[in-house]
Amino acid sequence: MGRIINNDWSEYLGPLFQRDSYQQLCDFFEYQKTQRKIILPPENDRFKAFELSSFENTQVVILGQDPYHNIGQAHGLSFSVPDNIKIPPSLVNIYKELELDLGITPNISGNLERWASQGVLLLNSALTVEKNSPGSHSKTPWIEFTESVILLLSERKQNLVFLLWGAHAHQKAELIDPAKHLILSASHPSPFSAHKGFFGCKHFSKTNEYLKMHNLKQINW
Repeated sequence: MGRIINNDWSEYLGPLFQRDSYQQLCDFFEYQKTQRKIILPPENDRFKAFELSSFENTQVVILGQDPYHNIGQAHGLSFSVPDNIKIPPSLVNIYKELELDLGITPNISGNLERWASQGVLLLNSALTVEKNSPGSHSKTPWIEFTESVILLLSERKQNLVFLLWGAHAHQKAELIDPAKHLILSASHPSPFSAHKGFFGCKHFSKTNEYLKMHNLKQINW
């Protein structure tokens, strides 16, 4: 299941694909196939976050927990859905905060590829999930894989912005060097928790202010 990433991520992910833990992940997927489990997103989309935001271009990391678990929703980017798919509640709230913060009218599409192409790494902690079973791959070796990615970004880059929404994402803060990067934390944008601090967090404007301060290109949200 290891694959060639057609940009500079291949240099950084290559060693991770060679680890025993990644082989265990591949074995896990082979077993899931024998059990006729439906795994989301489709295999060709599992590394899309890396394909659309190269290591060099990455300026912002938005960390999700795991992909959407309904058919047709997950396509390899945290919080994002393909065009013509109903916008999920968490993303509706992300768009609401974007409007509150920067006055940007909510997009009619939930496809966030336009963010990814500007250097926003839309990373989930687990890159797959079993159909209709949220959190089903949250204890697999994906966690070691994606935590290694966060460590790589923290160690090898400067002046990134990490957006950590929700208790699960907050736990990843210990992997990030706060002397080199900006860490912005808030409650999860889910309807169950958005009112506990996500609305009004102004993370989008704070991100651009930080990028501007460091003479980096701002994100066109």
